[in-house]
Amino acid sequence: MELGIFTFAETALDPATGRQLGADTRIRHLLEEIELADQVGLDLFGVGEHHRPDYAVSAPAIVLAAGAARTKKIRLTSAVSVLSSDDPVRVFQDFALLDLISEGRAEIMAGRGSFTESFPLFGQDLADYHELFAEKLDLLLKLRTGERVTWSGRHRPSIEDRGVYPRPIQDPIPIWIATGGTPSSVVRIGRLGLPMALAIIGGAPERFRPLVDLYRDAGEEAGHSPEKLRVGINSHGFIASDATRAAEVAFPPFAEVMTRIGQERGWPPYTRVRFDAELELGGALFVGSPDEIVEKILHQHSFFRHDRFLLQLTVGPMPHSEVLRAIELFGTEVAPVVRRETGSAGALKVAVREDL
Repeated sequence: MELGIFTFAETALDPATGRQLGADTRIRHLLEEIELADQVGLDLFGVGEHHRPDYAVSAPAIVLAAGAARTKKIRLTSAVSVLSSDDPVRVFQDFALLDLISEGRAEIMAGRGSFTESFPLFGQDLADYHELFAEKLDLLLKLRTGERVTWSGRHRPSIEDRGVYPRPIQDPIPIWIATGGTPSSVVRIGRLGLPMALAIIGGAPERFRPLVDLYRDAGEEAGHSPEKLRVGINSHGFIASDATRAAEVAFPPFAEVMTRIGQERGWPPYTRVRFDAELELGGALFVGSPDEIVEKILHQHSFFRHDRFLLQLTVGPMPHSEVLRAIELFGTEVAPVVRRETGSAGALKVAVREDL
């Protein structure tokens, strides 16, 4: 199994003004996190795209390119690129450049995104939410198949036999599709034969098992080999030397972020009772000691049989020293056991893959 970290590069907000604090510091810390993740042997680091004051990264490829210059082995991906409101040509070019800078370590994780600020910002109509993603994904996939492209659609000017450069080292560059787990979405991903990244941030993860089965069934019915139908699980969590310390560090920022976002979406306040319930083996949160994180990853692997697990350590602003320690524990104590138990060979086994 491939193991890695993803982040939205969250920043603190001034409670009086709602303005972002310390974006420059957060970016500096983020680069240190990427560098350490590489040093401790993790397979992947992902950075999300947001256009809000509480997150510092609006262009993941730029941060990942800076991380590429400081690393040697770790793969670098968006988590996610909000394809619906972006230009697929630009997304492809950005990640082709990242692939060149990193010497073949770039990936694209495309999705609709968890927020909607980018749609009016870039002149897109939310009424076209679903159609925008389907159309732009079609173009993105066409762009990676060859350097000259002819394409037409409703929401972007047509392209008539134009070259798109530079070309990445990986041919094709890996594209994963992120989803929250709607049946129509997982069926579409399976029929396309693309790897699926499933976000599980609450509730009982086992309830997503039918969706993973649906994805694989749809892919096989469309003629794709089982080896091509790769599954990743993306979850929230935190690691410390013991469970008490992990919860002590993680809960306050978790609660602040989930409550604040919940106010926007009509969710109830995030409570310690809910947090503690999610820490159980059958819950969604990966907060605990290295042994507990290993147990939970292997528990989910028993029914998902997933190929990749990404952990979002910083759901809210965390002490940087604690985050670095969590990365160290993930790479040195969690990853070796999970790889041994799932039969994975480790970081370099994820070099260029023909099945992507």
